[in-house]
Amino acid sequence: MNTTTTQQITPELRQWIVAQASAGQPPDAVLKSMIDSGWQEEVAVVALEDTLRSYLADHAKANGLPMPVVVPEPLMMAGEVMLNAGDREVQVLSHMRSPRVVVFGGLLSHDECDELVALAAKRLTRSETVQLDTGGSEVNSARTSEGMFFTRGEHDICRRIEARIANLLQWPLENGEGLQILRYRPGAEYKPHYDYFDPAQPGTPSILKRGGQRVASLVMYLNTPTRGGATTFPDVNFEVGPVKGNAVFFSYDRPHPMTRTLHGGAPVLEGEKWVATKWLREGRFE
Repeated sequence: MNTTTTQQITPELRQWIVAQASAGQPPDAVLKSMIDSGWQEEVAVVALEDTLRSYLADHAKANGLPMPVVVPEPLMMAGEVMLNAGDREVQVLSHMRSPRVVVFGGLLSHDECDELVALAAKRLTRSETVQLDTGGSEVNSARTSEGMFFTRGEHDICRRIEARIANLLQWPLENGEGLQILRYRPGAEYKPHYDYFDPAQPGTPSILKRGGQRVASLVMYLNTPTRGGATTFPDVNFEVGPVKGNAVFFSYDRPHPMTRTLHGGAPVLEGEKWVATKWLREGRFE
């Protein structure tokens, strides 16, 4: 490959990138291969992102699927295990590309976890889910937790964590919903579901007025249950054990099951599970 200081993104390079993606190579592996072959990192990143975005858009159009959108994404080089989140170094414990899932270690300190639990404890009510028929919310038998919402920036700790998330995921702070705190008692669960709003439902247009679609979710574990309570991804047989201070991030570039982001909260078998959830929208959430 060309290694001059004026490297050009050629049709041949784009064809090679598409061929690698079609063969199942993850983007970070393709990027590493380009850099190892002499491409400047900044040129390689632009070529990879532009080519894959165009390829996915063409694929969606040809197959009558929703168009993909840009989504939050941590800045990770191949093999990198520590990420700078502004005020804290966060560990990458594992990740996959399809679905896009990243498990973070130490996103929150134990003191931060305890403070969120203490602030939320007196405000818990039976958890509700969005009612897509009307755009409102309702108690749902599939979700048997208790919860509450902080408004964005409601407390110093909320502002600190929200800024950290914005840095880590390279997404505007104002595009995030307020933190939701949930408590799952023994036997409580959240059956598999998607976090995006179904475009086919009549209540969705009303919901989208507040910031557009959800495009990513971040579930932060505020304690470690004695047994049970994993976050599950049934489509790919993957689960994340809840460990205090850790988190699982997943993104979905269109509101469609092809994102393979079906997920759930397995029943808590012993003890309690506390989590903080952050949903990220396409635009500013009001």
